[in-house]
Parts: sequence; C-alpha cells; structure tokens
Amino acid sequence: MLELVDVHKVYRVGTFGTGTVHAVRGVSFDVQPGEVVSLIGESGSGKSTIGRMVLRLANATSGSIRFDGTDVVSLRHRGLRDYYRHAQGVFQDPFSSYNPIFKVDRTFETLRRSYFPQDTGAAWDERVADAVHSVGLVPGEVLGKFPHQLSGGQLQRLLVARALLLDLRLLVADEIISMLDASTRIDVLNLLGDLKARGLGILFVTHDLSLGNYVSDKVVILHQGRVVERGPTAAVFADPRHPYTRTLLASVPQLDRRWEDVEAEEERRSAALGDECLYHARVDGADAHDLGLVEVAPGHLVGCFRDGADDACPGVRAPVAG
Repeated sequence: MLELVDVHKVYRVGTFGTGTVHAVRGVSFDVQPGEVVSLIGESGSGKSTIGRMVLRLANATSGSIRFDGTDVVSLRHRGLRDYYRHAQGVFQDPFSSYNPIFKVDRTFETLRRSYFPQDTGAAWDERVADAVHSVGLVPGEVLGKFPHQLSGGQLQRLLVARALLLDLRLLVADEIISMLDASTRIDVLNLLGDLKARGLGILFVTHDLSLGNYVSDKVVILHQGRVVERGPTAAVFADPRHPYTRTLLASVPQLDRRWEDVEAEEERRSAALGDECLYHARVDGADAHDLGLVEVAPGHLVGCFRDGADDACPGVRAPVAG
C-alpha cells in the first residue's frame, strides 16, 4: 500500500540558506493494509519529518513515496485531494488542531464542504454521529462543545472520527498520545488496534519503545535520520542487533527490575554480540558511508554500526593509494 524507497530530506538553514541539515537519509520501508508500523527514535531522529512527507506536508528532496504504486511526491491539485481521501494524519497536540473560538463540530463541517457538499441536514448529522460512535464517544456528550470543554483524549478521538468519514486506508499517528494521561493513553491505543482490525494501515510515530511494542507489527528504528534496524516487532525487541537499538531498549524502565541489573545484562549482551559492524561484515565491497541494511534473520535488517550519520564505518579500511 505505502512504500518509501531511499527517501532523503535536506533542509536549507542559515543566512540566505547557505547551510544544510540532512534530516532524513535513505529511508526505505513499507506499510501494508491492516498493519501498524512504528517509527521509533529519539527527538531529532527524523520520525515526524517522515510522517510529514508521507502526508505531503513537506516534500522529499529525493527518493520516492508511493501509495498503491502512485508517487505521492508528484501529486498536484485534484490528485492530492484524492490522496487525502485515503490518507490522513493525527498529531501530537490535539488542541492545536482546533480553533478555540469555534465548536468542535466545525472540523467536521470543513470536511463536508470539501468532500461531501451534497450531504446536508439529517443525513450529514447521522454520518457524523456514526463516525463519533465508532471511536467510542457519545455524540451528545462531545458535539456542540468548545475544545476547552473536552479532554485531550476526546479531541484526539474526534480527529480520528473525522478521518474515518473519508475512505480512509492510511493513518499517520504522530506522537498522538504523548500529551495524554496514562488512563487515556490506553483508550487511544486500543482504538488504533480496532482501526488495524478494520484493515487500516497505520504509521505510528513515537519515541516510546513500550508503546511501539504494545501496538505495532513492525518497527523501524531511526538514528540521526537513517534506519539502523527494522523488522517484526517481536524479533527486533527480543534480539536487538544494532548498538543504538540495544541502548534504547536498555533505557526503558522496568517495574520488576532495578537499573543496575538491566545495565549488567546489557553489558553481557554487548560483550557476547561484539562490536563488529554486521553490515560491513556481511556485505562485500560496501562503502564506508553506505546507508544500506543487511538481513540478519528473516525480515530483520540491520544497518552500519557507525555512531554519526556522516561518519565512516571504523571497520572499513580506506583504499591504499596507487
């Protein structure tokens, strides 16, 4: 359904745009119907930039983003409007998606004017009520209210309901529960599980590994804009092979263990796995700056072990001149 192939994003920065920031580097992965794929990484790793490029809120510098074989990057006007009929996003701060001086119903009305101009009166009200019911809310309790009268969780679910009014097939969920309290988070996560069961593909952007483990089928681990590891969630979390992935997993608090025990176990694991770059050990002739991945188990891929995105792999010797 959705496929990213060697996607890069470079931003111009500084006075007169003379500098550059390479935010996304050679990212490739796919999202299939009825599948949740989590983009996981620390702040600044390129997660949200990828989500914005998928939604065409930012343009890719190079590479391709394809939806059902159509290059999203090339869409214009009517084509882009039709794409948004199938692909929508929900973002971190639910309050920023609403105008505080209007009732929440207005977000549905703007959608009606664009996609359902023929629906008015009772027919439209029934369509909206059905969508609101489908995300676990009671229309009479949330419609007709101002944003400040509702909780963050209610506002997020209303945004999902708005997306479901369309012929939705892909949802980009960008840190949608990071601003919600613990009791509300599980409701929104379970809603994503329901959407997955209906056949939606979901790109779940998060910095929280425990949430990615809870909801996703596959994970893509990002570090400094490049994919360092990806594969089935169970495989990556049970046997992390890239040092950055192991560091992320070791940083997750565990209620049944103390930090020193986790730290000692990670030291033993790292010693057992060694520090040899798996990518360059298995790919003959690979360049020291190669952004490729190598398969270490079925569907489980790992990238170069170098620390910085612009660094060369220390395990690759430079060619001898002459």
